[in-house]
Amino acid sequence: MDHIVFGFAFTFVTALVVIAGDYVLKLAADGNQPMWSGLVMLGVVLYGISAFFWFYAMQHFTLAQAGVAYSMLTLIALALIGALHFGETLHAREYAGLGCALLAMVLMSRLA
Repeated sequence: MDHIVFGFAFTFVTALVVIAGDYVLKLAADGNQPMWSGLVMLGVVLYGISAFFWFYAMQHFTLAQAGVAYSMLTLIALALIGALHFGETLHAREYAGLGCALLAMVLMSRLA
């Protein structure tokens, strides 16, 4: 059971770091920042940091479990950030996709 808890914890931290990286990259893109701007470089550094947490997540999960957990967390968080902060509209297909992500997480989770 500890492997599952650690796997989820490292996957969750990985997702949070990548989400922060995506957020600053979106700010840079919307602000027409050049590729070598501070925001873009911060996004790149955050992606690099996430690789360390991802390594530890994979020590506790199968690659499929880690991938599904990470994908679900980032899909939901980025959809919410896009809608709430950047004013992006979510349509029925996005809601269906989010539901599928949650279902995939339930199906891929192993408790033993």
